[in-house]
Amino acid sequence: MPSARRAPQLAVLALCGALGASSLAGCETTQEKAAAQRAQSERILEARAKRQAQKKKHRHQHKHEKGKG
Repeated sequence: MPSARRAPQLAVLALCGALGASSLAGCETTQEKAAAQRAQSERILEARAKRQAQKKKHRHQHKHEKGKG
């Protein structure tokens, strides 16, 4: 019964092929990783600048309110 032995071997081979294909599909190149890192850095810097601007505006408002009273 050679076909009975071949079925598990084919199943293992198919499983290994599927795992290999999925690992290759998830692989990023160095350039893609660098681009993603740059994009994340830009978002972080923009958020930081926004927070700093809000703090500066908040401090400026308090300075003027103290002078009025």
